[in-house]
Amino acid sequence: MKTFFSEIRGAVMATLILAVVCCGLYPLVVFGIAQVCFPAKANGSLIVEKDGTIRGSELLGQNFAAEKYFHPRPSAAGNGYDATSSGGSNLGPTSQKLNDAIKDRVDAYRKENGMKETDAVPADAVTASGSGLDPHISLRNAELQTARVAKARQLDAAKVRALIQQNTDAPDMGFLGEPGVNVLKLNLALDRL
Repeated sequence: MKTFFSEIRGAVMATLILAVVCCGLYPLVVFGIAQVCFPAKANGSLIVEKDGTIRGSELLGQNFAAEKYFHPRPSAAGNGYDATSSGGSNLGPTSQKLNDAIKDRVDAYRKENGMKETDAVPADAVTASGSGLDPHISLRNAELQTARVAKARQLDAAKVRALIQQNTDAPDMGFLGEPGVNVLKLNLALDRL
């Protein structure tokens, strides 16, 4: 019986020690290192205005519908751009509902950007990302929206294109993926003009 209680005591002590180390000390050390080395990223990559107002996160898409703004990818997250309900639509390529939604989005995109019915529309303009919260659009998508935004803001299209280039993120590690335009950062830069 003495051996049994000795084993139980050892197991309980090991559990307590591991709980303190793995659930307390280790997370605190990682949190502290992140706060010292990468404070902006550790706190959500928030975009903060000069007056201290938080405008959003550069990692999460937001809905912009006005003509004077670049429009993001469609979102399937909750009621749209709901960070608490991230996810795709789960509709497959044979889904009639998905095909109808894409057709409607293509028609709307062409109409709002003054395109002909035969003009190609970028896939990211009419399909949601896997998370429904992607903050980026393709360079082609941004280029096609440039004329509409420039007209609505009464700006020279060249100035808008320059802002697009300034708010384009390079591929990860320089070669993984495609360059992407961060819609929130671009729209905030437009508002600052």
